[in-house]
Formats: sequence, C-alpha cells, structure tokens
Amino acid sequence: MARPTTPKLDRELIRDTALRLIDERGLDALSMRSLADELGVRAQSLYSHYPTKDALLDAVANLLTRHIDTSGFDGGDWRTGLLTWGRSYRAALAAHPRAAPIIAAGTGSREDFLAMADAVHGGLVGAGWPARTATLISASVKYLVVGAATTPFATGFADDTAVYLNRYPNLVQAHRIGEHAAAIDHDSFELALTSLVDGLEARYPQAGG
Repeated sequence: MARPTTPKLDRELIRDTALRLIDERGLDALSMRSLADELGVRAQSLYSHYPTKDALLDAVANLLTRHIDTSGFDGGDWRTGLLTWGRSYRAALAAHPRAAPIIAAGTGSREDFLAMADAVHGGLVGAGWPARTATLISASVKYLVVGAATTPFATGFADDTAVYLNRYPNLVQAHRIGEHAAAIDHDSFELALTSLVDGLEARYPQAGG
C-alpha cells in the first residue's frame, strides 16, 4: 500500500506546527486556514482536535510553560526559587520571542501555566511572604521576563555612529550595541532580576527566614 502523502493529524502535530509558524511568520499570521494549508489538510479537520484558535493557543502556551523551572522553590529558599524561575522563564520565551504575547495574555484554561503559577505562589507563601505580596512578586518577575523577551535593548539603535555624533554625545558608542546585543540583553536581565531579589530581601528581611 502507498504511504499517505501527509502525516496523520494529532493534537501534538497541530500544536507544534502552529508554534513553528508563529516562530517563522509571527502570531498575527497564524490562522486555522494558514495552519491547515501548512499541514496539507482542510481547515475543518483541525477543529476536531482544537475547537477554536484560542484552544490551540492555549496548547502552545502550555508547551512553552513546560520548559519553565519552578523546582527552585522545593527547598523552601524563595531566592533560589525566583532566580531559577525567572531565568528559565526568560529562556523559554527567548527561544520563541514571537510567541511571547501568548504567555503575556494571561492564564485562561492553561493547565501548565496554572500549575506554574501555583508552584511559584505556594513557594513564596511557604517561605513566609504574605499572599498579596507573593502575587506582586510573581507579577514583577513576569514584567521583567516578558519585557526582556519582547523588547531587546539593541532594537532601534542605528549602526551609523554619525546619527549620534554632536547631537547625542553620550550615545557615541551606541552604534556598537548591536555587536554585543546578546550579552547586553543577558546581563541587563540578570541585573534587573538579581536587583529585584536583593531589594526584596532588604525590604522584607522577616520573610523567608
């Protein structure tokens, strides 16, 4: 018997292909029709697996969230927990920056995202932080992560030093930012995250030991 010309549809194939299309073309370019075209099937055949596009995006969000590490909270050390969580959170979104708005959009019915949020909140409260403050801390880390993933610092700086010469004397080295973009983005995120943790420790020394 001849082999089928297209792979058998399942939820994982549809989800993974959707993420690949987002990576390649951007979130706005993803539709059930464009996804079906990529898979070589009719759009209607996708709906038996995902009843709506939002349900598909929930699956993509869950997949990305599974790469985020909350195990640092297991030992009761909220500092290690936040640093491990924040770094792995950024890494997960940095690997798929065009998909970052899906994570930023909220929880919805995303089981993996809710499990992550529960682990972080439980780790902070268990270490002694008041519940409301734990929520604020989680939100603060999310702001850092999503900002780092969606707005790299080097974006917008021109390569031509003449753009800055005379008019902006303090930016005469700005044309070199592009050369060091990855290091700048990494180090600036580390500065922000560790400063947040240091500041929290100084502001609430009674919490978490």
